[in-house]
Amino acid sequence: MSVDTQGDPTILGKTPGVRRTGRRIAVRMRGLLRQLLSRFSSSLTRRIVVLNLSGLVALLIGFLYLNQFRSGLIDARIQSLQTQGEIIAAAIAASATVETDAITLDPEKLLQLAPGETYDPGDDRPASIEFSINPERIGPVLRRLVLPTRTRARVYDRDGYLLLDSRSLADRSNILRYDLPPVPEELAPTFLERMWNNVRGKLGNTLPLYEEIGLGNGRAYREVQSALNGGAQSIVRVNLRGETIISVAVPVQRFRVVRGALLLSTQGGDIDKIISSERWAIIRIFSIFAGVMLVLSLFLAGTIAEPVRRLAEAAERVRRGIKSRQEIPDFSSRSDEIGHLSGALRDMTQALYNRIEAIESFAADVSHELKNPLTSLRSAVETLPLARSDESRGRLLEIIQHDVRRLDRLITDISDASRLDAELARADSGPVDLVQLLRAVVDLANQVKRQDGVTFSLDVAPLQEGQHCAIIGHDSRLGQVVTNLLDNARSFSQHGGSVRIALRRARQATPAGAQADGVEIIVDDDGPGIPAHAFERIFERFYTDRPDQGFGQNSGLGLSISRQIIEAHGGRIWAVNRTHSGTGDVAGARFFVWLPTSK
Repeated sequence: MSVDTQGDPTILGKTPGVRRTGRRIAVRMRGLLRQLLSRFSSSLTRRIVVLNLSGLVALLIGFLYLNQFRSGLIDARIQSLQTQGEIIAAAIAASATVETDAITLDPEKLLQLAPGETYDPGDDRPASIEFSINPERIGPVLRRLVLPTRTRARVYDRDGYLLLDSRSLADRSNILRYDLPPVPEELAPTFLERMWNNVRGKLGNTLPLYEEIGLGNGRAYREVQSALNGGAQSIVRVNLRGETIISVAVPVQRFRVVRGALLLSTQGGDIDKIISSERWAIIRIFSIFAGVMLVLSLFLAGTIAEPVRRLAEAAERVRRGIKSRQEIPDFSSRSDEIGHLSGALRDMTQALYNRIEAIESFAADVSHELKNPLTSLRSAVETLPLARSDESRGRLLEIIQHDVRRLDRLITDISDASRLDAELARADSGPVDLVQLLRAVVDLANQVKRQDGVTFSLDVAPLQEGQHCAIIGHDSRLGQVVTNLLDNARSFSQHGGSVRIALRRARQATPAGAQADGVEIIVDDDGPGIPAHAFERIFERFYTDRPDQGFGQNSGLGLSISRQIIEAHGGRIWAVNRTHSGTGDVAGARFFVWLPTSK
């Protein structure tokens, strides 16, 4: 019977649904791998991960090297072997020793012995000779007490000769043989074991080397020598393979007479296996902690490195994007340094765009203002050769001189306005006493004699105790502001009029809504006032509204420069009209300048 398997996909292998699921899982795994690799492409991410894991690795190495478990285990094992040795030694002394060490022999009876017979001094029957420790009697004791503990026991007589080794004990018989076979040599250490022993020796973790003496005299061991002298001693050694061996020797005594010594020692590798299992447990815990640390480090790096990368890319786009505005990512909702950096970059970018727009607007205004006198000058120059009378030529020359003066005034004011920001940023701020500054400016204005006969007066409000009128700023630029306001007020005053300046303490609301202490400078004139539509326009560049004066007599930059200086000092400047109390008619213009005082 044959079966057609060509059309059965379940027989050929996996079903199409299973294959699609496997492909989707593979795609997701590749995506996660690419995302993980992209995370590690960041230098900051790698540093965070390496630093966090380095601390954990250093802790692991220190814990493994300085682990107190090893010393505690060795101390506990020494105490256990000492207790065990004292019990076994007492059992040996009770069951395997004789009451006297002397043997009395009758020579005649000794000669009558047949081959293989023994002699009993207390009986006429043949008997065996008894030693200080009888090997036949200690065999059962060692088998019952030593074999279950996996501890090696060796019994030496008081001369240091080996009587019995637990390695020679059989499971069912007491003693395998009296003439003990040589102990098999230990396996040679491997290359890795030799390297680890060298490293441990260089780190100062050195122990004396354990040597197997076999059937040699037990006094070669210091602990056996000490036990034969009546005192118990323990020594920790390592064999050629780097395995820890603990040896404890206790004396076998009866009636306070040392009959021999019992040497108990651990098997090579027993303690190391326990320590290795504990260390592997530590390493497994470390692996779990390392995984958790890696995930947390990646999460931390994602909250730091990724926003920084996005901010850097946005800053790079701002540098390259000349024709369009580039938006800086907003992380200001974060209450940390990343949020502060994001807000600072956004504010800096906004200030940069505002400065660019101001420069573009300033350039457009300058070009527009320069075109008017240049057009007039060009027309006058082109018309001058066509003038037929001296009067016409004189009028054209006056127009040319007027336009040249106007250009000179415009260029001077434009140069001053263009240097203002740079000078305010580079110059060092210092304390400025506004009372002295205003007095100096007013005195200088009164000393300049002009045909209009306008005078200036200063009124300083009395200060309370602890108050002052000092601010932090640039005295020359603040003096320029006051001079511009006085010149503006003089230009609108009637012949023989007066301009009044007042200084007083005042509080103003900050943009954040709080009240700030400051000083207020008030400049009053008796001119026609300010048109209702021009309270803000008078502070625009090149704006001028002087119908009673000739065209081109002012550049229109004085008040604009004054506002720029005051705002650079954190203050405000604005204008209102004064009115008569009775009629409500305009009595003149009033300019306010508010500056925050220094602490």
